[in-house]
Amino acid sequence: MRIGIIGAGLAGLTAARGLAEAGHAVVVFDKARGPGGRMSTRRTETALGMAFFDHGAQYFTVRDAGFAETVARWEGEGIAARWPAAGDEAWVGAPGMNAIIKAEAAGHDVRWNCRIEVIGREGALWRFEHESGSESFDAAVVAVPAEQVAPLLEPHAPDWAALAEATISLPCWTVMAAFADRVDFAADCLRDMGAIGWAARNSAKPGRAGPESWVVQGSPAWSAAHLEDEPERVIAALLTELASATGAALPEALVVQAHRWRYALSGAAGRTMLWDGASRLGVSGDWLIGPRIESAWASGRALAAAMTA
Repeated sequence: MRIGIIGAGLAGLTAARGLAEAGHAVVVFDKARGPGGRMSTRRTETALGMAFFDHGAQYFTVRDAGFAETVARWEGEGIAARWPAAGDEAWVGAPGMNAIIKAEAAGHDVRWNCRIEVIGREGALWRFEHESGSESFDAAVVAVPAEQVAPLLEPHAPDWAALAEATISLPCWTVMAAFADRVDFAADCLRDMGAIGWAARNSAKPGRAGPESWVVQGSPAWSAAHLEDEPERVIAALLTELASATGAALPEALVVQAHRWRYALSGAAGRTMLWDGASRLGVSGDWLIGPRIESAWASGRALAAAMTA
């Protein structure tokens, strides 16, 4: 089959790998300019060199035996490493979280910067419509956050669309700051302190380079309450919280940026994947299982297995 996948995150790319290994022709579409999604890494020039920020997912853990094999492969390829500062079971992408997505996308036909506006039927085929035209596929996979699933599926699978609409993601404001000197705080990360849900010395992660760099993420409740605030106000608030949490005056900032994730922490629909063999329509994503990187991988793997059974 020729299969179209919407979403080049870990769920979509894991499904793509399984389908390609089974001999199917796969094309993946993603609205982003490049690999990353919620495993993004941002790079920013400063007076002390390039600063790097994992401004989405901070790390991941491993429970499933199959995922452990995948992570071992990533480690062997040099794109994943343990990060004990976040816990004995914590792993990160190396040299950035997006390294994993880059590597998984490399072997596939991925159309970046290509938003699929509508999917429709063309006889027995699925038609993907985008800015440059349309393409047809024998099967369709939707592997995007729940909030983006419903509009695509409503005409074809209203029950699935309703499930996606009912599975709400939590937002997250993220502040990225590079400093001229080290922040006077012994630990490399902290959790659940005031408005901060998570903060980490990103430059201390394995394989990182550049100046002292911190990622500060607001808690879900704080982020929701301040979702429409201007970035400047968010930056001021979260850096004040970081100074309070570390008990130290922050060094001179070389660069400070903010990013608003409207759909940061997925819900959990109580499913693993969705597949209708009659229409050849499938759905994968962490929102079906729960808000963990491993969930995205497990959903993509399960969908590929169902489609090739």
